[in-house]
Amino acid sequence: MKKYARFCSFLCLLKSFDDFKIMGAIKEQLENNEKTLLPQEIGTDYTFKRKIVWPNAIGFLVLHFLAFYGVYRVGKAHWWTALWALTVTVVSGEGVTLGAHRMYSHKAFKGSWLIRFVVIVLHTIAGQNCLYVWVRDHRQHHRYSDTDADPHNSNRGFFFSHIGWLMSKKHPAVISKGKTIDLSDLENDFLVMFQKEHYKFLYIIFAIGIPIAVPIYGWNETFINSLFVSYFARYILQLHATWLINSAAHLYGTKPYDKFMNPVENRLISMIALGEGWHNYHHAFPSDYRAAEYGVRYSVTTFVIDVLAFLGLVYDLKEVKGDVVKTRVVKKGDGSHPMFSNQSEAEVDPADLLNSPEFDDKTNLEISARHVTASG
Repeated sequence: MKKYARFCSFLCLLKSFDDFKIMGAIKEQLENNEKTLLPQEIGTDYTFKRKIVWPNAIGFLVLHFLAFYGVYRVGKAHWWTALWALTVTVVSGEGVTLGAHRMYSHKAFKGSWLIRFVVIVLHTIAGQNCLYVWVRDHRQHHRYSDTDADPHNSNRGFFFSHIGWLMSKKHPAVISKGKTIDLSDLENDFLVMFQKEHYKFLYIIFAIGIPIAVPIYGWNETFINSLFVSYFARYILQLHATWLINSAAHLYGTKPYDKFMNPVENRLISMIALGEGWHNYHHAFPSDYRAAEYGVRYSVTTFVIDVLAFLGLVYDLKEVKGDVVKTRVVKKGDGSHPMFSNQSEAEVDPADLLNSPEFDDKTNLEISARHVTASG
């Protein structure tokens, strides 16, 4: 009888332990829920004073002086050198727009091992930090767009969202919310983690060494000309092309797809940034591989993706259906859409919005309550 009582006591103890684990799990879930605050619950604290990171600020200032001198050296360099620098800028830019942005950050399509390898190399040449950090910051940017948890919150003005965010200490919200971004897919990618582990060495080889060496050994360019044109001028030019998406493409343009967000449609930025300037559409439908409603017509990057898809090198391309786009335009657009702006809400089916692939993509949380329910 005593053994039976002890056995019952043991079972009760186990149940209590299980209850404790369940409560712990519930507590953990509640904590996770607290970490996934919607953007409007974070907002922008305009009284927050940012601290300048002087080594970064001085470093960027020096780089810009060297880049300006590089532009001057273009007139003294072989014309092949200028063409080479421009080519490297555009081609390596695809490592950012096609690779780090559309393929890795938004999982808008999948790439073969060869494509992923090429993307890592091109992204290294572009020199915008390792892909792991780039994707983390970009996913966080979409999840908490234009709030204090956004690394380059455009509500703080053009300069901050363009380059100032790289010259100052991160807002505490950026640090805390950055830890909640799921990067497990990157951590399971050998190429991404290899680049992350050896980034500085790879940067010296691919971003500095090779771009400078090709003109010197290819057509007897001087070291000085190649250094300043093929590296400094090219590097800063490419950085600004990317930064304009964070700044100008969140401030100057139209909002045909969603007037409740900062990102805009900007034709000039799209031309400069290889098709990434159709930013209102992109933030409305971040998983669409085209990053624009009209695809190839206005995007070099989309054209490249389509060619690679034709060759079988990329696959599983995500594309938002026209009815979903139409619904978003009519319900939330600013009236600037060339086709759907004159239609009434009675002519569209709100359920179309719920059929968007964005609702199945855990990495794209831009479409949150403030966007889906803003119009009722």
